[in-house]
Amino acid sequence: MSRLEAKKPPLFISEPLTKDTVSQSLSLLSEILKSCYGPAGRLKQLHNGVGGYVCTTSQSSAILGRLSVSHPILSVLMASVQNHICRFSDCGLFTAILCCSLIENFKSLNVASCTVIKISKHLLSLCMDYLKSEACGCRVSVDFSILETLLCLVRSILTSKPACMLNKPEVDHLTMLILKAFMFTVPCHVETNAVLGKCIIVPVKGRRVVDSTVLPGLLIETPEIQLAKPLAVKRTCSNMIKIALFCVSMSGDLFNPEEGTITVHHGISLEMSEVNQLLNVGKQLVNDEVGLVVCQKVIHPSLKQYLKENHVIAVDRAGLSVMEPLSRMTGSKPIASIHSLSPSCYGSLKDVRLESFASKHFVHLIPDDTVVCSLILCNRNETAWDELKRACETAEHVLQLTVKEPLALLGGGCTETHLASYIRHKSCSLSTSSFKDLDCSRTQYQLVADGFCRSLESVACSLNHDDGEILTDMVYGHCWLVPSGFPSVSNWSDLVSKCGCGINGNTENLNWRLLQGQFGSPIIQGCPKDPSVKVADFLTLDCFAAKCSGLQVALETANLILDLSYIIEDQN
Repeated sequence: MSRLEAKKPPLFISEPLTKDTVSQSLSLLSEILKSCYGPAGRLKQLHNGVGGYVCTTSQSSAILGRLSVSHPILSVLMASVQNHICRFSDCGLFTAILCCSLIENFKSLNVASCTVIKISKHLLSLCMDYLKSEACGCRVSVDFSILETLLCLVRSILTSKPACMLNKPEVDHLTMLILKAFMFTVPCHVETNAVLGKCIIVPVKGRRVVDSTVLPGLLIETPEIQLAKPLAVKRTCSNMIKIALFCVSMSGDLFNPEEGTITVHHGISLEMSEVNQLLNVGKQLVNDEVGLVVCQKVIHPSLKQYLKENHVIAVDRAGLSVMEPLSRMTGSKPIASIHSLSPSCYGSLKDVRLESFASKHFVHLIPDDTVVCSLILCNRNETAWDELKRACETAEHVLQLTVKEPLALLGGGCTETHLASYIRHKSCSLSTSSFKDLDCSRTQYQLVADGFCRSLESVACSLNHDDGEILTDMVYGHCWLVPSGFPSVSNWSDLVSKCGCGINGNTENLNWRLLQGQFGSPIIQGCPKDPSVKVADFLTLDCFAAKCSGLQVALETANLILDLSYIIEDQN
């Protein structure tokens, strides 16, 4: 078939970062994300052009997943941040804001991009070496035998999500529940390759947050089971309940014609043949002393009735999501065919109970060794519940990451300003040989280092949404937020009580300076001190692994974008 019009040549766009449309788009994206940052972040409502579901959120996972961008540079940035979120769940806004700020600050420098990239990689290595050293003054060791630090870590995640609409008692209640749920998923018997269990979130919308609770084991919603009837379940001689788990339909459906042809002799009923086969499976289950049958799909009413008469509980329509945790919790192997049933596929349970929450009825499966638990999560409405679910999943993932690397970083902007203070100090004390290795001048290094530090400080400044002032002290390099309504010439000691993370109080002369408006020239900074106190009741903490990754992803993505010389666009 011939073309109706001539094929257009590809469009070559040189030096894309110099184009006004790109700068404006990056600036707009940065402002959107900055306005969402922190506990006082502003909410965003996202919906498509023809209506439909409206998402109210300030979380990066929800915002970036629903924002559509057309420019390739923005697509690269968002894909990079989304990949970070998939791996770590936390610090998505930090990563995106820092990346945008690095691009903006670096491209304004009169330094070749290849030189900027080399120097920024060196700065990143200084940061990572410092964060992983014992001398780091912005990290906290996490001891899993001490609850306070873990509670601070979870509480910091919940309080940074304003769309959850939680008050302090609700935050405290959920913090304890999430931590309790996580402890359920930690194996009691540690093996060489220990694997954490799973927390299943059960939705209950339209109820108070404080009605939320956590139960060991698994809840499966079963509307047809009535609570009024006593639950009689068959047990083995060891007082355990044997369970069979089916991942195949047991509805008695006829042969699928798409799979081929089948020859049926005269007088044979396919329907009765299928039902008889199901009843034979039921007889074998009864003979094998199975007390509970769970089917991912549908169970035929005749088989249900037969199992019920023999004191076997049948639960169908369990769904795919519970199959893996249920198999792991009970030790059962999902049975994929009703024509081959092996007793080795059975698992066991300690107990089965009926539970009711709000208007929902559940079968509660209780294992002998708990590695799976159910978090019954309540909130006032669907929008707030969706946001709370995302926050709880993030908190669970952060705790899992913290098990692997039991460290946390100070939150509230303090890690960013502390790192900026450290880099300013280190950049002033580098030897001449370091500049030769990087093939740059001292001036170039100082310019790039200052742009790097300003980018870190701009993330801390994003926590301020009420026109207040942002300070950093010259002793510890921490971030301090001053309420709005006070002139810049005020005595700062009278206006601040604690730094952003809560570890430092206003008990000494800390020699503050404003973060905003003093970016004209590099600032001489002494090496920031390590706070003498490492544990407080209400510290704001960030996930160590997530923030370290976010720092690396932000810089590497910014360098990739800075290094773009051409964009080739197909116009056909």
